[in-house]
Amino acid sequence: MEQPKNNLKLVADKKKARMILPNMLTLIGVCIGLTSIRFALDGRFEFAIIAIIFAALIDGLDGRIARLIKGTSKVGKELDSLTDMISFGVAPAFIMYFWKLNSLGRFGWLLCLIFVICVALRLARFNVNSNQEPSWRDNFFEGVPSPAGGILVLTPLIISLSGFNFIKLNYDLIVPIFFVVTSFLLISKFPSYSFKKIVIPRRTTIFLLFGIVLFFGLLLIYTFNVIAISTLVYLILLPVSYFHYQKIKKGHEKDKIQDEDDLEDVL
Repeated sequence: MEQPKNNLKLVADKKKARMILPNMLTLIGVCIGLTSIRFALDGRFEFAIIAIIFAALIDGLDGRIARLIKGTSKVGKELDSLTDMISFGVAPAFIMYFWKLNSLGRFGWLLCLIFVICVALRLARFNVNSNQEPSWRDNFFEGVPSPAGGILVLTPLIISLSGFNFIKLNYDLIVPIFFVVTSFLLISKFPSYSFKKIVIPRRTTIFLLFGIVLFFGLLLIYTFNVIAISTLVYLILLPVSYFHYQKIKKGHEKDKIQDEDDLEDVL
């Protein structure tokens, strides 16, 4: 006599079950990004900055977790772009508007609109280009990624909270400059490191783990000092990434020309 089959399942498809965790993290990132706006409304800019940093960490984790557990999906991809738009476009613009740009009147609001539009264009271009075949260019972004752009526009506020303000800074001038430059970097084709395909040798893993623990330990103790230094290091890496990109590009162009010459010799 056949035993009745137990068809009771909490989740019918294992693929859908694997999609739940990364999508949950992405939605948590949306909540954190919106909460940063609430902190800015209350004038608690320290917590607003910390919320954006947490949103950036979650943004870096959800995609990697999805690929690790094979839970990637088109819904997750679109949801990730929506999260980036809120957490690194709308939220930073509101934070800086409540902190300094509101004193510039309509011009300050115009800068916010331009920045948010550039983030939207950056995300749209990224979604289109992400369907291309893998190549060496995957080690670089076209323009600054939206999480980095969202933190870059917050740099003047971060510096003011870090205690590194040794020189009297004119934030009425510096903040608009950061908004204009960052908006340009977002929609430009300026190559910047993606840090997604870094290969760490097994023998150096222990040092990497130690460095990560040390970084987060310092981040807990000297929060805004570490964020300010990290932002400045990233700014320094931008010209380095440009020259590195050009060097690799020239090498591939030479190899391509050599291959074409060899083909012509054979023919």
